[in-house]
Amino acid sequence: MFATLTEDGNAVVILDQTLLPHQAVTCRLTTLAEVAHAISSMQVRGAPLIGACAAYGVALALHEAADDTALESAISTLGGTRPTAVNLHWALQRMRRLLAPLAPAERATAAWAEARAIAREDAAANAAIGGHGLALLAELAGSRKPVKLMTHCNAGWLATVAHGTALAPVYAAQRSGIAVHVWVSETRPRNQGLLTCWELAEAGVPYTLLADNAAGLLMSQGKVDIVVVGADRIAANGDTANKIGTYLKALAAREHEIPFYVAAPLSTVDFSCPTGAGIPIEERDGAELGAPGRFPVVNPAFDVTPAGLIAGIITERGICRPDRLKAWHDES
Repeated sequence: MFATLTEDGNAVVILDQTLLPHQAVTCRLTTLAEVAHAISSMQVRGAPLIGACAAYGVALALHEAADDTALESAISTLGGTRPTAVNLHWALQRMRRLLAPLAPAERATAAWAEARAIAREDAAANAAIGGHGLALLAELAGSRKPVKLMTHCNAGWLATVAHGTALAPVYAAQRSGIAVHVWVSETRPRNQGLLTCWELAEAGVPYTLLADNAAGLLMSQGKVDIVVVGADRIAANGDTANKIGTYLKALAAREHEIPFYVAAPLSTVDFSCPTGAGIPIEERDGAELGAPGRFPVVNPAFDVTPAGLIAGIITERGICRPDRLKAWHDES
């Protein structure tokens, strides 16, 4: 597998995901502006990976200037790149809490170490998600061979520092000898399902690409055992924002009594946001739809799946019912 985020001296190297699946090309980022562009242009994408990359962006900015103005400017610049993915804002607030009390001369070194810690923790959390999700697939494997799992968008290792979220259980199953076949929806208009196809092919996991609107038919035909998706922000009540089209899959899954799970680290849960109604939805350029400029276009990047449609949220601590998230967190 390729690395999505690595260090190279005082630089960060990313895999340019705008060129996948046709080319695997890396980019070396050396400045705040380059990191901000990589996030906003979706060279780097996936909520956990965005958060880690943003932390490194702060570290790179502080190599140039580390006073209070420079710190706040870096956090503001990066925070404005993608509004929905809460891991971005979580990582930036973590950086601010650590760095603000320090003398400017200490900040650059501390920022680099903290960015490295965020990346390391993301990899560990996703590995744990894979272990907890494996139990679900192992249970299904008792009566179904292979387990037929549907996912939406890309929530594999390309969207994280390592392992992935929604696909982490798939990779854990592969290592355990449990056969899994993945149904991969295109996820228009960015066709991010192709990223999932690319990484599954790299890992040797069987998969089939489908048009987004074919998902309901496959469910009605009994060809789907479980749906697992990632998340960009989870509200305190369990309502979950994920790539546009996720809500429709959850509705179809409920109709056909197919369990629908969300896989995400706890850093994706926004306990300051009571319900999904408070989650900001990114509106992207209408040009992504390929429509001429004279056509009116709406292009929301995400939708919100109500907690009542979600069987459970797979986190690094285990699997939690959406309506138990807040209490579960407070008990820890």
